[in-house]
Amino acid sequence: MTMNVSFESFKNYFLISMPHLDDPHFEHTVIYLCQHTEAGAMGMVINRPSKVDFTELADHLEMKISNPLLAAEPIYHGGPVEAEKGFILHTADKQWSNTLKVTDEVSLSASLEALEDIAQNNGPNAFRITLGCAGWDAGQLESEIANNDWLVCEADLDVLFHTPSDMQFTAATQVLGIDMTRLSPDIGHG
Repeated sequence: MTMNVSFESFKNYFLISMPHLDDPHFEHTVIYLCQHTEAGAMGMVINRPSKVDFTELADHLEMKISNPLLAAEPIYHGGPVEAEKGFILHTADKQWSNTLKVTDEVSLSASLEALEDIAQNNGPNAFRITLGCAGWDAGQLESEIANNDWLVCEADLDVLFHTPSDMQFTAATQVLGIDMTRLSPDIGHG
């Protein structure tokens, strides 16, 4: 007898790391899932600012910034995969040639043109720039979710784009009505 397990995509969901997840890349993180198919998944850690800001990135790419408010905009650690590659998670009001439409409201771009437009104050309404991303092979994410490594909840655009990074973990868990400070990493290990 074969079991027919239907695949459920968590694209446009948050993954919230559980206290027992013992991986320094993902400890206390919120990941926004951009793609999730039976072949695997890809997302961005959205609450881990790096020591690099937009000014440093623009200088490195020899770009001029026309909006002074952008100068100190943090660049985030998006995950350990392709850690040198820049990704822009943004509202779907702006698209470029290689933009991946995640939903009607959220898109993902990875082009120099997108960064240049942002630097020239011609970018999307809201965005988060990351270096690197998080990736899973076929079945890997489903296995981690089954192991309770991640809480899964529908993404909230306000948490994604308008909540300070140090508050995103708490804000994302509140979408589920959970107080993570009450969860112990030792649950079930007595």
